[in-house]
Amino acid sequence: MKMSTKGRYALEIIVDLAMNSTPERLESLKNIAQRRNLSEKYLERIIKALKQRGLVESVRGAYGGYCLTVPCEDITVKNVLTAVEGELTPVHCLTKESDCGVSCDLCPTRNTWGSMWKTITNTVENITIADILKRVDEINDEP
Repeated sequence: MKMSTKGRYALEIIVDLAMNSTPERLESLKNIAQRRNLSEKYLERIIKALKQRGLVESVRGAYGGYCLTVPCEDITVKNVLTAVEGELTPVHCLTKESDCGVSCDLCPTRNTWGSMWKTITNTVENITIADILKRVDEINDEP
């Protein structure tokens, strides 16, 4: 399973905001794009989805910008990814009716897909932005 650029960039935006902004010191999307070497236009679309999910807030104006609305300890990787990707199911038939021609009860691969989904979900539900920041600190402290 491959994550789209939207998912990857959304996680980068959230981590960048966690590192570089506070409600008192907002961060511009332009600065995030420059630090991450990403397209500001593309990030605008992604941050809109993050705002709709209540993870990010924005203030307009000369001193405007973005910051997180939720503490890093309370934002999971799953929160971020589902905000821009939707469900993280490897195949649609795990959550919706499928027209593949095989009954779900008789599908020889459905349990395998379900096991993969459970593993992915358990992983992204248990990693917070605070965990990612701890790893960044560890990397920066290494000689």
